[in-house]
Amino acid sequence: MPEPLALIADLGGTNARFALADASGTRDTKILHAADYPTLADAAHAYLNMVRPAAVPRQAAIDVASPVTGDRVQLTNAAWSFSIAALKSDLGLERLEVINDFTAVALAVPYLDEGDRSQIGGGAPAEAPIGVLGPGTGLGVSGLVPNAGRWAALAGEGGHVTMAAATEREAAVLDRLRHRFQHVSAERVLSGMGLVNLYETLAQLDGVDPVVRDAAAVTEGARTGDPHCAEAVSMFASMLGTIAGNLALTLGSRGGVYIAGGIVPKLGSLFDQALFRQRFEAKGRLSSFVIGIPTYLVTHPLPAFLGLRSVLGLT
Repeated sequence: MPEPLALIADLGGTNARFALADASGTRDTKILHAADYPTLADAAHAYLNMVRPAAVPRQAAIDVASPVTGDRVQLTNAAWSFSIAALKSDLGLERLEVINDFTAVALAVPYLDEGDRSQIGGGAPAEAPIGVLGPGTGLGVSGLVPNAGRWAALAGEGGHVTMAAATEREAAVLDRLRHRFQHVSAERVLSGMGLVNLYETLAQLDGVDPVVRDAAAVTEGARTGDPHCAEAVSMFASMLGTIAGNLALTLGSRGGVYIAGGIVPKLGSLFDQALFRQRFEAKGRLSSFVIGIPTYLVTHPLPAFLGLRSVLGLT
């Protein structure tokens, strides 16, 4: 008898990625635009109608871009809200696991092959905690802690820590953003909208009316020589280095720090790895500690699926 399939889903602020999974891997991956469906249940049913599995899955694992602290889940950067118990009943599931999206990404790290990551700068991993962060629609942050021969993933909201400036120019940007948002989290500058916030604020500081752009247009502007787009992309790399270095210090992440999320791969060669690494290591008296910590860019297209499969015992 073939092994029953599980439903897995990676829910971000913009897209919902669904697949079927078993111990051999994932299949029938579909990306649905979340705004096209009133509820998560509607999207899940639509996906199952698209792929029409031979048998309806009886177990599922879902990751969400939001805290998971009880039965009720509200996505931070999307309109969906749902009850875990009600969703389990609606989909006819015997088992439903719901975890934070970057907890899922963190759980994927032990299963990444060498071809699923590329190293930025020097350093070598030790048997120690691992940090994971990634700018996308928002900024996800997690970590892995070794525990009796296994890995325990952290479920936190580190993307919402207060962003600190390391230069006068960054201080001016954050001060202006503070008047707009009151609290300027790391996510306000290290995400798709964060890249836009940087571009607009830098232009305004120089007395220039910014052009209305989304993150892709800011990236294209940097590629074609717009000075404020280019500065925004450079500042993005530096600030990401600041937050990654902070995470390394906080967790003691001598096992490495991994950058996931959709923004950095889309920047491609525009992402200044030297700036990132320089800021990552700029930790004053503790620079000698972080210099030996390796940093990696996750190149696997859907690392959260690896983490979700591990939650269900399918890896």
